[in-house]
Amino acid sequence: MWQDNFVSDKKLIDRIQRTIFCKNLSHAYILEGDRCTDKLDFAKEFIKAIECKNALGVGCDSCISCRKLNHGNFEDLHIISSDGKSVKDSMISDLQEELKKKPFGDRHFVIIEDSDTMTQRAQNRLLKTLEEPPMGTIIFLLSENSENLLATVRSRCIIYRLIGEKAEVDGMIKLAEALVNGILERKNFFYTWEILDKAVKSKEDALELLDGMERIYHKILVEKDSRAGFLRREAVGEYISLIEECRRDVLANVRVSYALKNLIIKIGGIIR
Repeated sequence: MWQDNFVSDKKLIDRIQRTIFCKNLSHAYILEGDRCTDKLDFAKEFIKAIECKNALGVGCDSCISCRKLNHGNFEDLHIISSDGKSVKDSMISDLQEELKKKPFGDRHFVIIEDSDTMTQRAQNRLLKTLEEPPMGTIIFLLSENSENLLATVRSRCIIYRLIGEKAEVDGMIKLAEALVNGILERKNFFYTWEILDKAVKSKEDALELLDGMERIYHKILVEKDSRAGFLRREAVGEYISLIEECRRDVLANVRVSYALKNLIIKIGGIIR
């Protein structure tokens, strides 16, 4: 169930459920969270909670709407993803043509992944739909940083910031935990590098790992983690700054292995 899968977002889910029960849904939402947050799954669970006839606000996973959403063949759901670089104007134009058609059910749902990569032209085109959406349509913009969206787009959406910790921890979060613990336990460089070398195969993997590490260190910084007593707050702040520096390097296409090795060496230097 929704609440069981996204354990750290229970309060937010409770708020959303109230809007569903009160029939006070918005036509557009921005779901913001880092790469470790499964924003697409959250959006689908949101839609299930709206559409489910057996368990409104929750989703039963057994009715026809829930089953179709689980299997990726829900007719009224339109998902747009970037081409690897950005969401283009032509993609939004095609979407608008689809939204002119009558939905199979009560309404259209739209999920735009990587919405913060939309070109300015695409955002301006989408703005027309946000201003005058087809009756009942609900649009979800999935974003890592909503500040990259035009202010006019943001102002027409309700923004929900997701923590995104799921009951079942995914592989990259586990890797981040292993790496942080290895550094904390003063394991040698080759131990920590072996952890990374086996699992991090791409730029996307590296960015997700960095998000996981930053999330862990942030918890330690605000003392919501048992490891807080073993590290100076100043050191943790430096770690987070180094992670951000590494992220900038990766985004600037510095070789992933070099950027991560550099990060481990620098953090190791601080902890000693």
